[in-house]
Amino acid sequence: MTDRLSPMFAAMLLAFAPAALPGHADAPATPPEGTSELLPADGHRGKTAYGAACAACHGPDLDGATGPALKGPPFESHWTKRSSDALYAYVASQMPPSQPGALSAQTYLDIEAYILQNNPDGFFQNRPGSGAGGLAGAPTGPKLPPFAAHGGPPNEDGLFRSTVARRTRQLSQLSRVTDAMLRHPPAGDWLGWRGGYSNQGYSALRQIDRTNVATLALAWSWALPASPNEITPLVHDGVMFIASGNRVQALDAATGDLLWQYVRPLPAALMNGSMAIVKHLSIYDGKLFYPTPDVHMVALDVETGAVLWDHAVKDAADDSYLRGGPLVVRGKVIAGTTCHATRGGCRIFALDADTGNEVWRFQTIARPGQPGGDSWNGAPVQERFGGSVWTSGSYDPDLDLLYFGVGQTYDTATLLKPHPSKGRSADGLYTDATVALDPDTGKLVWYYQHFNRDVWDFDWVFERTLVDLPVDGVVRKVSVTGGKLGIFDVLDRATGKYVFSADLGLQTLVRSIDPKSGRKVVDPRLAPKFDVTELICPHGGGARNWPATAYNPETHILYVPLVESCTDFIRRSRTPAETAAGATDIGFILRPRPDSDGNFGRLEAIDLVTRKVLWTRRRRAPEQASTLVTAGGLVFDGSRDRMFRASDDLTGAVLWETRLPAVPSASPIVYTAHGEQYVAIVAGGGGPHDATWSSLTPEIDNATGSTSVHVFKLPTAPASAPSNPR
Repeated sequence: MTDRLSPMFAAMLLAFAPAALPGHADAPATPPEGTSELLPADGHRGKTAYGAACAACHGPDLDGATGPALKGPPFESHWTKRSSDALYAYVASQMPPSQPGALSAQTYLDIEAYILQNNPDGFFQNRPGSGAGGLAGAPTGPKLPPFAAHGGPPNEDGLFRSTVARRTRQLSQLSRVTDAMLRHPPAGDWLGWRGGYSNQGYSALRQIDRTNVATLALAWSWALPASPNEITPLVHDGVMFIASGNRVQALDAATGDLLWQYVRPLPAALMNGSMAIVKHLSIYDGKLFYPTPDVHMVALDVETGAVLWDHAVKDAADDSYLRGGPLVVRGKVIAGTTCHATRGGCRIFALDADTGNEVWRFQTIARPGQPGGDSWNGAPVQERFGGSVWTSGSYDPDLDLLYFGVGQTYDTATLLKPHPSKGRSADGLYTDATVALDPDTGKLVWYYQHFNRDVWDFDWVFERTLVDLPVDGVVRKVSVTGGKLGIFDVLDRATGKYVFSADLGLQTLVRSIDPKSGRKVVDPRLAPKFDVTELICPHGGGARNWPATAYNPETHILYVPLVESCTDFIRRSRTPAETAAGATDIGFILRPRPDSDGNFGRLEAIDLVTRKVLWTRRRRAPEQASTLVTAGGLVFDGSRDRMFRASDDLTGAVLWETRLPAVPSASPIVYTAHGEQYVAIVAGGGGPHDATWSSLTPEIDNATGSTSVHVFKLPTAPASAPSNPR
């Protein structure tokens, strides 16, 4: 039946189809990347796939059941007006209803062939291959689905047409996000992971403040595909863009109405595994950039969700995936990869925003002959692992520098065992370092290693917060970042020169910090030893981890979400197979601190000018969300007990809180729509924090399996009552 699929449809499908596992046992696997085409569509395979995924709703013979018939006059009258491309796009993006896009591209192709076999010859001949939606995962656009879930064609009456017109108009009026807008984001928008290039997690909005936050109420909520989730919504001109699982959606930010969605057909394993965790999207010049679970960067049209380009990030020889979101600087989409067993480590890369072509890449593990290339204990490049980048970078437009954090090594043996040729050191650059890069070329301008020779998994990969800070009476441009140890380093962001550190007192590994260089001196008693357990604080999950800090540029206060913990740490032997698979050679058993009172969650406010802690708020449940601070005098945070709250930013007093249906393992945002201020947070959990901290509070059970976005605003004042004419 392949002759009944349009050539344009087939070409677009082949260009887009991900390298995915089959959706069921009888479907052939999609060919590996680099092969020229999928297998020809096969109606016999399609019949088997239909029976497994579709027959319960549409009947074993396509005659309809709880869902509509897929043959006969009603079906024909609706779909003959459209193309085979549109049929494929709808099936691949909407079916099965319980998990849209969950089957492989090949399986959807075969199911379409089976449907076409059971409809008259000449079906779709009026409009073959129009390209209206032939891409796998094409958007539904600003309209209702083309075929109702029950009964016949949708009721496209006057209300339907006016709704479509309003949504289309709203999308068509989106302004293009420019370089100037990214440099100075509108106060009512939220255009990046932490709100802007500086990663401060601060909003100048003040409609919601200390005096009225207690009346904050739910404005709307929206169910997302269940998936491990750390996503930050973006908002621009009253439209929210959000991703979860295999879907990207555009929502009316005032009402939660769906405007369009893009669905990428993926196997369930990718939608439910750690590769599905992405921290944010990016928006620029009419495009929305989406790092996918199957390790592509995709550019979508912000008005329609249509795919503009699709770039495969993963090389054939690596195991990388995309955990952090992209940063857009002057027409370049810049992101880093996470990898475990890839020899030679991970990379930061830049793509052309117009074409998706790679412009440059920077290897996060130093090579011989490069600065820091001789810091790997004499090990060859193929024995250097890690250097993941799993948070977004920062950018200083005045200095024209990018700042990225680089993670630890996953194979500590490289830095611990003797090698035939000795290196200058075993520091392991650029692990646990800040790298400052030229955004045009990717060339290294400077680096600073926060923690050398990290063989304990206490990486320093988190947000680089760019602030103008008074230091000893002089305002300096600095970068502030803290590692898992709960130690924060402040660097001159023009030169990388060390300024000062602040140790929050939750670690026992570092004995002292050199006041001139910032180099950490480790307690020698805690060096890794085979099969010897040592109690170290904190646990490898960190006193702080990816949930980001927030900084108020008016008060110079940094708000830090923390977890109090310790670990039984051990170095263990591995088999050759475990080594080849990238299995780490260190282990952790989570323990409470010896002096624990049963409170593990901690929110701390630090005055970076005086370098003193202003207040600390402790509670049972570990902190789980990023913090957010506003000009209204509020700091927002979320914890593992599903609580989301607002506190007085000067005292830490809780002023408002609500319980969400799932853990807020995400970053909250604030924005405006139609003149009203909103606060939004995604609840879903399922990320590493859920797995890491659950045993500290076993009475907290969060096995909900749901993901949703929740949006709050102040109550709308009631309209004045009409005067009594009498």
